[in-house]
Amino acid sequence: MMLLAIEQGNTNTLFAIHDGESWIAQWRTATEATRTADEYAVWLSQLLHMHKLSFDDLKGCIVSSVVPQSIFNLRNLSRRYMNVEPLIIGENANLGIEVRISKPSEAGADRLVNAVGAHLTYPGDLLLIDSGTATTFDVVAADGAFEGGLIAPGINLSLTALHEAAAKLPRIAIQKPDRVIGKDTVGAMQSGVFWGYISLIEGLVDRIKAEWGKPMTVIGTGGVASLFEGATTRIDRFDPDLTIRGLLEIWRRN
Repeated sequence: MMLLAIEQGNTNTLFAIHDGESWIAQWRTATEATRTADEYAVWLSQLLHMHKLSFDDLKGCIVSSVVPQSIFNLRNLSRRYMNVEPLIIGENANLGIEVRISKPSEAGADRLVNAVGAHLTYPGDLLLIDSGTATTFDVVAADGAFEGGLIAPGINLSLTALHEAAAKLPRIAIQKPDRVIGKDTVGAMQSGVFWGYISLIEGLVDRIKAEWGKPMTVIGTGGVASLFEGATTRIDRFDPDLTIRGLLEIWRRN
């Protein structure tokens, strides 16, 4: 049975197709809260056609979104064009994990889905670092429970804030500088943002591990996680498929 999994972050939305055995297609689009079900359908139908697929082939739909105003349109996309009622994280989906925070309803859909995907793959206590619009650090206990974590601004957000708040600082691309001490404005900004983020990651990993008091495996995921590969030893594994693996597992549990 073919499943459409939709993972919507603040910046990008991933549409992925699973055929029962493997992921056969993945497409990304910029997240726009006002995009209608019909607009999604026009875009998606073209991409499905390129893979010799159609909406009729899709028999299930699961949605994880951190943009509440978009859920209405994504639900309509599933109902109107696939004739199926979608599973929506935080609404009608049973995640099968315990959420050990004071207000479980406040836990972001993406963070809980990551917890499911990570526990499925890695044994023991886990620390998940998801680098996107925000950078989240989430603790998953050995029994799979979501234990909470913290949220920091994402690296792109920091760059945008620098450019917009300081008149003389240009908009720059993120890249790993060869040296820490910058010799010009762009170099100084790149170093401050990149190595500043590495230091943020390393410092928070150390503090979280000290507070947790037990060994943890640290997993990096998210849109810009690949930037940090090779730049820090604090992240044990990089796993870009954590979220869609979690979505597939939640679909199966339901």
